[in-house]
Amino acid sequence: MPSEFSLIDRFFARRAKAPAPRHDEAPLGIGDDCALIAPPAGHQLAISTDMLVEGRHFFADVDPHALGHKALAVNLSDLAAMGAKPHAFTLALALPRADEAWLEAFSDGMFALAERHDCALIGGDTTGGPLNICITVFGDVPNGAALRRDAARPGDDIYVSGVLGDARAALGAMRGEWPAPADAAPAWRRALERPEPRVALGMALCGVAHAALDISDGLAGDLMHILERSYMRATVDADAVPCSAAVRALPDAARRRCTLAGGDDYELCFTAPPSARESLVQIAMRLNVPLTRIGKIETSGSPDIAWRDGAGAPLSLTLQGFDHFHAD
Repeated sequence: MPSEFSLIDRFFARRAKAPAPRHDEAPLGIGDDCALIAPPAGHQLAISTDMLVEGRHFFADVDPHALGHKALAVNLSDLAAMGAKPHAFTLALALPRADEAWLEAFSDGMFALAERHDCALIGGDTTGGPLNICITVFGDVPNGAALRRDAARPGDDIYVSGVLGDARAALGAMRGEWPAPADAAPAWRRALERPEPRVALGMALCGVAHAALDISDGLAGDLMHILERSYMRATVDADAVPCSAAVRALPDAARRRCTLAGGDDYELCFTAPPSARESLVQIAMRLNVPLTRIGKIETSGSPDIAWRDGAGAPLSLTLQGFDHFHAD
């Protein structure tokens, strides 16, 4: 059986993309007791960690190439939510066995995404145990420019990027909660297993948006994080939340469950003043990323979301985002 160090050397260390040779970034990566990293002058270091656990975040039979992609993507999405540029990451991996074919596919998926975002693997650890993947990602953002959850202001528009609900629709179809249309099944599955972090959008929103986060646990729960941190109330048009045609064709209760509380979307939700609307149109066109205005920050006060339908009538919805200890 291969040793821990031979696995690291074969599947990770030799394939890790070397950081650019700049003295202010990462002069030391894999191969020592610690990596050394610093942000460029005038920037802050942005750091995030996410863990994926078999049976909680992914099925045992998931394609390992897709899993390698997603493991890094969910971390890059956190950087995107802060407007940070990716720089490097570490990987801690617990494996029930040393399956070389699995590791080859997993590392292929992870490094393909890392190379697209110029993000270097600079360290980590491997051990035996139940399959568990923990990545810590490092990025940088200009001093004072980071998008934060506590910066929403009264009168702000509320936006989401892309479409929501396909990932939860895929999970529902896999569980037998509803059928997956043949023409939509691949897109649903791709949304669940291969999310695309909105890194370029997050960077473009710096100086334009006020508050932001990525939608990982469902719009209803994640938007509440902004409202709680900003101490604001909001009104949201549930029918304006963008979704694919296949999700829109689901019964209303299922559609709203997918789009408002489904999770695993990894799109950005953000607030911006009405004066930024034209700038956001230009950003959407330049990046080819749909941005949809779904509501408004109404006033300061006890955090709450007032849901409305397309005609403005109140909706009585009981929505809860993904809970890692009480999963939907």
